[in-house]
Amino acid sequence: CCIGGEWIKAEQKIKSVNPSHTDQVVGVVQNGDIQMGDRAVASALRTFETWSRTPAHERAAYFFKAKKLLQERKYEFNAWLVYEVGKTWAEADGDVAETIDFLDYYARSMLRLANPPALHQVPGEENKLYYIPLGVGVAIPPWNFPCAIMAGLVVSAAVAGNTVVLKPSSDSPVIATKFVQLLEEAGLPKGVVNLVTGPGSSLGDHLVKHPKVRFISFTGSMEVGIHMNAEAAKVGDGQVWLKRLIAEMGGKNAIIVAEDADIDAAVGGVVASAFGYQGQKCSACSRAIVVKSVHETFVNKLVAATRALKVGPTEDPATNVGPVASASAYRDILGYIEVGMKEGKLLCGGEKAAGDGWYIAPTIFDGIKPDARIAQEEIFGPVLAVLEARDYDHALELANGTRYGLTGSVFSRDEKKLEKAAREFHTGNLYLNRKCTGAMVGRHPFGGFNMSGTDSKTGGPDYLLQFTQAKTVCWKR
Repeated sequence: CCIGGEWIKAEQKIKSVNPSHTDQVVGVVQNGDIQMGDRAVASALRTFETWSRTPAHERAAYFFKAKKLLQERKYEFNAWLVYEVGKTWAEADGDVAETIDFLDYYARSMLRLANPPALHQVPGEENKLYYIPLGVGVAIPPWNFPCAIMAGLVVSAAVAGNTVVLKPSSDSPVIATKFVQLLEEAGLPKGVVNLVTGPGSSLGDHLVKHPKVRFISFTGSMEVGIHMNAEAAKVGDGQVWLKRLIAEMGGKNAIIVAEDADIDAAVGGVVASAFGYQGQKCSACSRAIVVKSVHETFVNKLVAATRALKVGPTEDPATNVGPVASASAYRDILGYIEVGMKEGKLLCGGEKAAGDGWYIAPTIFDGIKPDARIAQEEIFGPVLAVLEARDYDHALELANGTRYGLTGSVFSRDEKKLEKAAREFHTGNLYLNRKCTGAMVGRHPFGGFNMSGTDSKTGGPDYLLQFTQAKTVCWKR
C-alpha cells in the first residue's frame, strides 16, 4: 500500500496467481484494512489543499510524463497482464495502448477545460466560469481491464485537481501497484494517488461510506454498483455534500444478424466479441440474435469458426482463448453452462478445457428463449446464447429485452435497417457492421444505459466534467 508516498506493509497478504498456471504466484501485495483506508483518505484530503490549486497545465504535465514512460515500458506492462489476468498478447497490448491513450486524452481534456467558453458580458460587469475539483475520490476498478480502466479512473480524477484513493481488484493488484510506481517515477506529488489493496467487501465498502469522500468511480458488476449507489446516497456524520457515483456496471450485449447481413463478417464479429478475452469484457457479445431465414447458415459457420479457436496458456502466441481470471469466475461460469444445458441446445464447448489453469471451452447454446437465464443474466465468460428472431423488428425487440444497455451491434446491408437501429437499439455504444467490443478513446466514448451504469462516457469530451463543479464569478466593475 502506498499512502502519502510511503509504502506500508500489512500483517496479512494477498497472493496474485497466474490463471494460466494456478500454482504460479505473480506477486504478493498487502491485505489492507479499514484503518489503512482511513489513513489513505486523510492523506488525500491533506494533499487536496495544494494539488487542487496546482495550475492545470502543471497537473497535465505529470501525466504526459507518465504516458511517455509507459510507452517506453509497454512490453513490460503487457507481460504483467498476460501473467496476472490471463490476457493473450494481443489483448494485453490493447489494454496498455488504451492506458496510454487515456493518459494523453485526459491530460489534453484538462487543458481544454481550464479555458471554458466565455459567458455573456454587459457593461459594468465581468462574468467568468471556472471548473473546480470536487475533493477526495475513491477509484474502484475491475480486474478485466486492470491497466486501462484502473488508470482511466485514476488519471481522469487526478488531472482534474482531485486526489484519489485507489482500491484495485484483489484479482489484479500487482498491475495497479506497478502503475502507481510509474506515477511516482513521473514525479507525481506524494498523496495525489494513494494505493490501498484489500478486499472489496470490507475495505472497499468502508471507503464508499467514508464521509470525507466526495465521489466514487466504479466499474464492476450490477449488484455491486447498485449497493454502492445506495450506500453513496447516505449522508454520513460531518458530510456536507451529496456524493457522486460514476458507475459502469456491465451488460448483456447483443449482436443482431439481419437477413441481408454479410454472414461471414457477422460470424467474425460475433466470435471476436463473444470469445475475445474469454468473454470477460463488459462489452462482450453474450447474445447473438439471428433472423430466422439465415439462422441455419449463420449457426453452422459460427460453430465451425469457434471450434477453430485454440484454448491454452496465454504466454503461448498461438493461443486464442486463455483461462478465465479466477477460481470463483471459473465456478460461476461452469454453473451457468449447467443452466444452459437445461435451457437450450449445446452446439459446442460446454466443458472444462485441458490445462493447469482455469480453462473453459468456448460454448454456444442455440434455441434460447428470450426470458432464459443465460439470455438475461450477465455470465462474464465464454458462453454465447443464440436467439432466433422472426424478422428484423422482432430482433430489435429481443435486443432491447434486458435490464442492461451497454453495447450492441447490427450486421445488415440495408441502410434503413441500420438507421432504425441507431434510433431504437437502446445501448450506450452501438456498432453497425462491426463487432461490439473494442471502444477507442476519443472515437467511441464508452458507457451504457439502464442497469449498465451512469453512461459516464469514458474517453469522451464530457468525461472530466464528472470530477469537477462549475463555479460562476461575477465582478461588479
